[in-house]
Amino acid sequence: MVNSIIFDLDGTLWDATNVILDVWNIILKSNKGIREKEISIDELRGCMGLQIDEIGKKLFPNVDEYLVERLMKKCCAVECVYLTKNGGRLYDKVESTIKELSKKYDLYIASNCQFGYIESFLEGHNLGMYFKDYICAEDTGLCKGENIKKLIKQNNIQNAIYVGDTQGDKEASAFAGIDFVYARYGFGEVKDFNFVIEKFEDLLDIKIKA
Repeated sequence: MVNSIIFDLDGTLWDATNVILDVWNIILKSNKGIREKEISIDELRGCMGLQIDEIGKKLFPNVDEYLVERLMKKCCAVECVYLTKNGGRLYDKVESTIKELSKKYDLYIASNCQFGYIESFLEGHNLGMYFKDYICAEDTGLCKGENIKKLIKQNNIQNAIYVGDTQGDKEASAFAGIDFVYARYGFGEVKDFNFVIEKFEDLLDIKIKA
């Protein structure tokens, strides 16, 4: 039987895009010449699941790599401060469902985000006590599939599933050799999965076996 659940963050546990969008566009205004138009919500959502350097290349394709790196670091640092203090938008019943799941499963997070972003989620919503460990791309320099494998190894996880909302999440879980639960309410579209949930609390009802 599965005894551990590893979660993606954006599009699975919360939607922080509106906060991130506001912060990034404010910073863009103070860095004239990098981009003429503001970043749109659709553009930002289209970047969810990518690593920070990939997001920078996608949003600022014709800008010097060094400038993009500096800009992305500044945007990420400011957004984390805000999210730690104010939180983001949790999906419905995430908090209560996490509390219930933690009674039966060990819970973890593996995300392609920058260092400090998972911490802002945990601190901003007082959920740190329910998660055993977490890992992010900037901290390790690894892809999500490698990070899931690393998380499994360092915590001696025996039977786990991964919950995410994008095709990249599905591919990462397959790379790590674990079953995938598709959060259909999130940002992406996935055709092949082991389980599907229409809302977060559905995790309490699906029969997870391995």
